[in-house]
Formats: sequence, structure tokens, C-alpha cells
Amino acid sequence: MNLWVDLLRWLHIIGATVLFGTGVGIAFFMLMAQRTGRAELVAHVADTVVIADTIFTATAVIVQPITGVLLAQAVGWPLSEGWIVLSLLLYVVTGLFWLPVVWIQIRIRNLARQAVIENAPLPPEQKRLFRIWFACGFPAFAAVLGILWLMVTRPAIGL
Repeated sequence: MNLWVDLLRWLHIIGATVLFGTGVGIAFFMLMAQRTGRAELVAHVADTVVIADTIFTATAVIVQPITGVLLAQAVGWPLSEGWIVLSLLLYVVTGLFWLPVVWIQIRIRNLARQAVIENAPLPPEQKRLFRIWFACGFPAFAAVLGILWLMVTRPAIGL
């Protein structure tokens, strides 16, 4: 292998690790904050989550397809290869669940902030949005796990 391929592979693995790790971490901390029922804690954690998603997740979301395409070209894998096509489809599925989650967590943060200002409990809308946010995580997480499996195993999938 040459240095360019090694660099692309490394960047692609780092991006996948960031997507997976940030997603798991965000889900864990949001769940733990939500379980307390404390508006100030939910507001603080949701604010941190929005920042983390902006810095880490959004960056990795951009880097992954770029490094993936460049890596495939450098190694000689056609983008029509079955495992690559399936990976890309799962990537789109992940994105379809992630984009609304970004809006929802901003809304959760804002509702929790408002509850803190008003010295009020978390409103029912915030709790409803959290349930939707949490539910969206399962198919997105499953899709990311599928992508990681496909990247590692590169199975022969006929299309």
C-alpha cells in the first residue's frame, strides 16, 4: 500500500469512529440528563450535545463520503460494488434520522432553557420530543453498525 491509501483509510476509520462514538456518547448523556427531570441539567447537556454534533458529527458526516470515495478510487473498488452501495444506502438512512434529531435536540435545549428561566418543570412538549429523539436513535444506530460491519468485512453482495 502507499502512503496516500494508508492516509485515506486512517481518515475514513477516524471519521467512522467519531460518528459512532459521538452518537453513542450523545445518546447516553442525553438519556441520563433526561432521567433526572431537572430542567437545568437537561438544558446544559442538550447545549453540549448541540455543540458536539456541530463540531464532531457534522464534520465526520462531510469527511466520510469524501474519504470513502477517494479510498475506493485509490484501491480500485468500483462504487457499484454491492457492499459499497449498501453502505451508501445505510448512510442515507442514518442521515434521514440524524437531520430531524439535530432540530429536535435544539428544540429540547430551548424548551429546557425556558423552563429554567421560568423556574418550571420540563414541559410535556420537551418530554414528547425526547421520546421521538430517542426513537430515531435506534434505526440510525443500527444503520451505523451495519456500515461498520460492511466496511470491515466487505462481503460479496450481488446487485
